[in-house]
Amino acid sequence: MFPWLTILGLLPLIGGLAMIFVRGTAAKQVGLAFSLVTLVLAIIVAFTYNTGTKGFQLAEQATWIKAIGAHYALGLDGIGLTLVLLTAFLTPVVLIASWNDPDLPKPGEPVSPDGTAVTHRWGAHAFVGLILATEGFALFAFTATDVFLFYLFFEVILFPMYFLIGGFGGARRAYAAGKFLLFGLFGGFVMLAAVIGLGIVSAQHGAPSYLLTDLTQLHLSTNVERWLFVGFMIAFAIKAPMVPFHTWLPDSVEQSTPGGAVMLAGVMDKLGTFAMIRFCLQLFPDASKWATPVVMVLAIISIIYGALMAIGSKDLHRLIGWTSVSHFGFIVLGIFAFTTQSASGATFYMLNHGLSTAALFLAAGFMIKRRGSRDISDFGGVVKATPLLAGLLLFGALSALALPGMSSFISEFMVLAGTFSRHPIYAVVATIGIVLAALYALIMYQRTATGVPTAAVTEKFTVDLSGKERLALIPVALVILVLGFFPKPILSIINPTVSDTLTQHVGLTDPQPHASEGGR
Repeated sequence: MFPWLTILGLLPLIGGLAMIFVRGTAAKQVGLAFSLVTLVLAIIVAFTYNTGTKGFQLAEQATWIKAIGAHYALGLDGIGLTLVLLTAFLTPVVLIASWNDPDLPKPGEPVSPDGTAVTHRWGAHAFVGLILATEGFALFAFTATDVFLFYLFFEVILFPMYFLIGGFGGARRAYAAGKFLLFGLFGGFVMLAAVIGLGIVSAQHGAPSYLLTDLTQLHLSTNVERWLFVGFMIAFAIKAPMVPFHTWLPDSVEQSTPGGAVMLAGVMDKLGTFAMIRFCLQLFPDASKWATPVVMVLAIISIIYGALMAIGSKDLHRLIGWTSVSHFGFIVLGIFAFTTQSASGATFYMLNHGLSTAALFLAAGFMIKRRGSRDISDFGGVVKATPLLAGLLLFGALSALALPGMSSFISEFMVLAGTFSRHPIYAVVATIGIVLAALYALIMYQRTATGVPTAAVTEKFTVDLSGKERLALIPVALVILVLGFFPKPILSIINPTVSDTLTQHVGLTDPQPHASEGGR
């Protein structure tokens, strides 16, 4: 069989390595070409995917480390395909949006108070190479069907993101990058212990294997399953991020470039929630049900706390980072509600969050680049100076608050409706997040875009969106609108995999509605 998935993951990595040999505008052009070819290949893979077939498709498998049962094994299911398409779509968007970003300093070199004006270029080639490396590692992680192989890419993706923050971030980039790496490595060490434990248990049942298809056949004792679940879940909760493991994200996106923030919150963080479905639910179904009350409480806290912190944020990037904490709470809630509607909604939410976050970070980034500040109080009246830019910022904000007609509305509704059918109290409390989302989105827009333009805005916002800026933002907005009115193509990919996970692995069926006596 043709190795579609291997080539899909290798293409951006080869593009990243090519940055060693090219510089300047050529590096941007070559990097964009690799990302567009990867997107085309991802679309071809999507068209070859058969939604009526269970299990993994386009599978590739070869023995890797025989002594421990590790395999080079790739495969695609509906959830993985959805996130592959998201990753392949956002990468060229980020490269186009970052085309004219200012030169960035090496650590320790002087910067302006907002961290954007600089005296030295690390190089466009370095930025493009790190973006492509992040894409390649994410694609391999989303398609890995061997636990050890997944762990490898789950960890190695930390390093290009670390350099994107630390090498291309704002004035406090060293602190933010260090905090990001420490949290990620801690989660990785905990997960490594659980991965080793899982391998030992596998060996005790016969030949050792890390293949997902083999591990799902293991019969684990209650205590062992719970301990292994905790080890995996801590790593995934950090990556997601969930309260109380969330504090690295606002700092990281605050100090990142807009493109780096999109790859961080829009792509890399999805590994956490994706892995909750693929590994926690499939390998440790009983432990997942055992932990559900705690996980759902933490999800509710994430929803409300993240939204409240967003309302109180004064930094544009930090505000958007806090909204992601809130949105990931909805995703985790949908996963652990254990209904096909909520889990399908959670998967669709991963896609929609990536899109709406990209729209917000990029529109805010274009504003920050013009103003030279991330402080919300330094804006005002932007809509009168650059109406298209302000309009797309509003569009991203409305998508973040799940306005009907946008794709985020469908996923949020599915999560809440599916959760209500099994856990009505959690669903009712989670709806507070909807009200708070309207507050943080509209307050942010009001303070930056409405009113009389400040003197600084009048002076610096002299040009509306450029051609490249439009080319980056408008496709994202169009996809959000198309999926808002026609979500069936994506849901038809997601639903069979979700249904199979819940019925075959978790052993749960959807609760049946109960008719009242008066309705008979």
